[in-house]
Amino acid sequence: MSMSMKDEILKRLLAANGEAVSGQELADTLGVSRTAIWKHMQTLQEEGYIFETVKKKGYVLTGVPNSLSPTQIELFLNTKRFGREIHHFDVVDSTQTIAHKLAQEGAPDGTIVIGEEQTAGRGRMARPWESAHGTGIWMTIIVRPDVSPQQASSFTLVVAVAVTMAIKTLYKNVEPAIKWPNDLLINGKKCTGILTEMQAEADLVQALLVGVGINANQVETDFSADISDIATSLRLEAGEEINRAALVATILQYLEQFTDLFVHEGFASIKRLWEELSCTIGQRIEVTTIRERFEGVASGITEDGVLELTLNDGTVRTIYSGDIKILS
Repeated sequence: MSMSMKDEILKRLLAANGEAVSGQELADTLGVSRTAIWKHMQTLQEEGYIFETVKKKGYVLTGVPNSLSPTQIELFLNTKRFGREIHHFDVVDSTQTIAHKLAQEGAPDGTIVIGEEQTAGRGRMARPWESAHGTGIWMTIIVRPDVSPQQASSFTLVVAVAVTMAIKTLYKNVEPAIKWPNDLLINGKKCTGILTEMQAEADLVQALLVGVGINANQVETDFSADISDIATSLRLEAGEEINRAALVATILQYLEQFTDLFVHEGFASIKRLWEELSCTIGQRIEVTTIRERFEGVASGITEDGVLELTLNDGTVRTIYSGDIKILS
């Protein structure tokens, strides 16, 4: 992705680590006028970056906004493909919708679409998802794995492992647990939802569109009364403000690693890790499908990521999709 002049200036200011950067030097090395540099500095200030101007020395960056701009994410990025092309929006109706279009236009593997606010975010079964400006992470990753559509059905579980590992790596006192198939809970409350959609032909996956919605920096007042007892944020659980760009970069790093493992060795290679991180296995649960509702003990998942439920009479049922409720 070619960097804009503004991003280039920002990168140099960030790299200076609190030292002054001369406006004249910036102008000379970037081949533009001092006025052009000053205009870009104005734009950066409007975006929330804070500078001090030191006489005869130049600009010192003293404050950075908690944003998901490509430049912020790239500072932490440690991947080969994922996040190397970033489409960042201040407000977006749904990152999934944009990603569908980009994927059809041939966007490369690992392209991400990310928004500071999502007005029409949707969970599974088209449920709305509350997403206040600048508090969460609403992103879709375009993944192009060399797998069949049948194999791809367990990919949501791979994503859940990657996101869980990223959170555990950055926030040692937070214990996220995966609720089959696609939610992450902390202390029983939901903080993350995952939605995987597929563009495919008969035996070929063109693209998987992996939507990840994370409550990152919400405080209690950001949650409406009807969801505050079932939803939480990483900030509430970790007791500190979350650097969203660092979290995105860490998720992308794990996701790239686990995607490669999934493509080369299949879901079986990630299955044990999923089971260890899950809060579903071993629990008595109630399953609601389109047709019926029944109870049993979640005894495990298959090599394909399908949930196995042991009923009261000892028979085992496989659950391909449905809503589950953990019965305490």
